[in-house]
Amino acid sequence: MQYKAMKEKISILGCGWLGKPLAIRLLKQGFVVKGSTTSEAKLSEFQELGITPFLISLDYLTHNIAAFLHSEILIVALPSKDIEGFKNVICHIEKSAVKKVIFISSTSVYGNSEEVVTEASETLPSALTTIEILFKNSSHFETTVIRFSGLFGYNRKPGNFFKDGRKIPNPDGFVNMIHQDDCIQLIEKVIEKNEWNQIFNGCADTHPSRREFYTKCTLDIGLKNPEFEEVRQIIQKVISNKKSKEYLDFKYKYGDLLALNYAEI
Repeated sequence: MQYKAMKEKISILGCGWLGKPLAIRLLKQGFVVKGSTTSEAKLSEFQELGITPFLISLDYLTHNIAAFLHSEILIVALPSKDIEGFKNVICHIEKSAVKKVIFISSTSVYGNSEEVVTEASETLPSALTTIEILFKNSSHFETTVIRFSGLFGYNRKPGNFFKDGRKIPNPDGFVNMIHQDDCIQLIEKVIEKNEWNQIFNGCADTHPSRREFYTKCTLDIGLKNPEFEEVRQIIQKVISNKKSKEYLDFKYKYGDLLALNYAEI
């Protein structure tokens, strides 16, 4: 994928665990990238990386929001569920040059189900669902929502998710996970293929039981066997990634969760 001749501007609202490596990747592809943070300490770091830095908080949007939104594409990668804050942001987006938005959401918007969950499945009433709707309902720009499953990779190791003797609930339920690299490449694919006004689930191909998955993840990083909360009732949710693979011609790099070495990724 090559964009160097385009010099298109992309703004990333929330350059954290996902947003910062995404920004670095997009810079390598030739985009001009603006990135927001709530930490003054990170401004110089962003500058050194080539990211044009902006200090922006949902709680208090200052005059610099206009310059930040002077881009063709906006990627919203904030974990916040502040509905009023996002309403305010959307008002500013509607007055800006932004015409395309990627909103990073979560498969937590779906309830548990005995059927495989697709993008057409019903969502639960929640702050995140409401925020998705706010973005999708604006007529001033086109929004694609990407619902990522459980995030892992690099310093975020699943073997550390349950520490200090915490028992893992629902051991015979299934996991829905996605590696950071796959998240970034999925976002790139949406931009490359111009797939706007869409919803995509981002999730690995396989869904081992929580017992299998967390036992492997824990042992891989040298910790002792995890303990499980044994229950009779199994809570199920299996997320389908079929649409992302078909529409975006996408292949998950970390699709087989039990084939990975969690000490190395």
